[in-house]
Amino acid sequence: MTPADFPPPATGTTTPLPVSVEGRACRTCTLCCRLPDIDALDKPANAWCRHCAAGRGCTIYPERPTLCRDFLCAWMTRPDLAPEWDPLVAKMMVYEQGPQTTVLVDPDHPTIWQQAPYKALLARWAAEAEAKGGYVVLFVGDDVFKIEPSAG
Repeated sequence: MTPADFPPPATGTTTPLPVSVEGRACRTCTLCCRLPDIDALDKPANAWCRHCAAGRGCTIYPERPTLCRDFLCAWMTRPDLAPEWDPLVAKMMVYEQGPQTTVLVDPDHPTIWQQAPYKALLARWAAEAEAKGGYVVLFVGDDVFKIEPSAG
């Protein structure tokens, strides 16, 4: 099983594109160029996009696919995320797709999600999502985990 493609691009006026949180930027983060599969670029999950240059980002930025153009991870769109969720710190990329919160873990740091503060925060997110009919799913390489809410 591989991570789902990024959320489909917004169309019309029914679903606005995500807006970046003021003061946040991708900087040198390129996890979205590595972790998800991107069919439009024939890029499998956990492999670097052939258009990603280390420390520079996308070499086809002006011509990148709509899927890439419309995507912002949760760090960029959710002002409630604390500094530890900066992908450069967390070594994880989070995004939301309907009722599902998806967490993609950098395969170079496969156990970081099991460490503090992430383990407890993921369980809290799972409880909050479950209360609204949603869930949290986490991908580490080829492994997939449904995060369970913390008890109590």
